[in-house]
Amino acid sequence: MNQSVKHKISQDKDGFGMKVFYKNLPRSDFKSALSNKLTINSYLKLFSLVTLFASQSGFSAPAIIPRAPEINATSYILLDAKTGRVIVEENADEALPPASLTKIMTSYIAIEEIMNDRLRLDDPVHISEKAWRMEGSKTFVGVDTQVQAEDLLRGIIIQSGNDASVAIAEHIAGSEEAFADMMNQYAEALGLEQSFFMNASGLDTELYYNTMSARDLSILARETINRHADFYPMYAEREFTYNGITQPNRNTLLFRDRNVDGMKTGWTDAAGYCLVASAERDGMRLISVVMGTASEQARAVETQKLFTYGFRYFQTYKLYDSAQVLTNLPVSYGEKNAVDLGIEEEAYITIPRGQSENLDASIEISETIEAPLSYGEVMGVVNVRLNDDLLYAAEVVAMEDVPRGNLLKRFIDWITLLFSGFFQSN
Repeated sequence: MNQSVKHKISQDKDGFGMKVFYKNLPRSDFKSALSNKLTINSYLKLFSLVTLFASQSGFSAPAIIPRAPEINATSYILLDAKTGRVIVEENADEALPPASLTKIMTSYIAIEEIMNDRLRLDDPVHISEKAWRMEGSKTFVGVDTQVQAEDLLRGIIIQSGNDASVAIAEHIAGSEEAFADMMNQYAEALGLEQSFFMNASGLDTELYYNTMSARDLSILARETINRHADFYPMYAEREFTYNGITQPNRNTLLFRDRNVDGMKTGWTDAAGYCLVASAERDGMRLISVVMGTASEQARAVETQKLFTYGFRYFQTYKLYDSAQVLTNLPVSYGEKNAVDLGIEEEAYITIPRGQSENLDASIEISETIEAPLSYGEVMGVVNVRLNDDLLYAAEVVAMEDVPRGNLLKRFIDWITLLFSGFFQSN
C-alpha cells in the first residue's frame, strides 16, 4: 500500500515528495533510537517515509570544496553559530593558557547576575587596592572609588581591563578566589571539559593561571551570543572612555571587516596572541577561535582565513519552521480519521553551498497509529542526510489531540484493519 504527500521545507521554493511504506514498529522505541543516533531498522519492521529533495534539473553536481587553509596557530576552530556544526578544527581540545579570553567567562557571569536580578548596571562597585594594583591592560579605575557595574563591564569587554575584571569579581563573589570557583562551576554547567580557572583576568602567574581549549571557547562564545543577545553588541563597540582616557577595542577586525561584530583578544607570553571572533554574512554567523599565534597581526590574518573559507564554501540552511507539519497520516480508533505529524522546534543545518537539493530526509513511524493521541506525543523520528552523513535527527510528534472515537467508530476501524491485514497477507 503506497501513498505520496508533499510539503515544503522552510521557506525554500523547492518541494519534496514522500513515498509511504507501511511496516511495523512500536512508538515507544523511537526515543531510544533517536538518543542513540540509530536508524530504526533492526529486528522490528519499519514504516518508512522516504523523502527526496527534488531539484528542478533532476541532477546536482557534487560540491567541490578545497581543503581548509593552513592556519599558523597552536589551536583553532571554526563553527556555525546557529547549528554548532564544526567546519574546521585543529588541536581544538588541547588545554592552553587563554590569557584575556578568560574575560569572556568573567563577562558571562556578570551578565548572568544581571539577568537574574542579583546585579544592576547602575550598581556602584567598590574598587579595592588589589583591583587598582592589577598589572597589564587597565580601565584605569581609582582605588577606593565607586564605579558603575556597566562601566566595569565595558572596561572588561572593550578595554580588556584587568582592574575592572577583579573589581567585578570581588563585587559578585566577595573575592577573586571565590569568583574563580563560580567560573569553574559555570564551566562544568556549560560542558567546558578542558577549562579551569584560578583568576578573573587571565593574567598568568606561577601560582594563578587558567586553561581553556579552543572548543571550550567556541562553546562559551556561542552561548554568549545566543543567551546574552541584548548585551552582545557591547563586543562590537570600537572604543570606550573612562576616567578621561579613551581606549580602542583591542579586536582590530572590528575596524577592517564589516562582518565582524565581536568578541575578545588575549595575549601573554605563555598564551601567545589569541582571538575569539564572530562574524555574520548573508544570514550565516560563524565563530572562530585561534590560540597561540605569533603576533597581533597574525591572529587577525589567521582568523580572516577561517572566515573566508567558512563563508565561501558553507551555508546555514533552514530545514523546518517551528511547529511545522511534515505529513498527515491515518489514525485508527479516533474521533478523527487522520493526524498531522511534525516537529516542535525550527531546524537548521550546516551544508556545503549549493547542496540543498541533494539532501535526503526519511521519517520513520510505527505501522498503525491508534487513538487516543495527545499534542506533542512522540510518533517517530525524522533523519536528514547529505550523501551518507546524518546531519539532523529529531522527534516527530503529533501536532494535535485525537480523542478516542465512540464504540461504533472503533468497531468500523477494527473491521477495516482486520480486512486490510487479511488482503495484505494474501
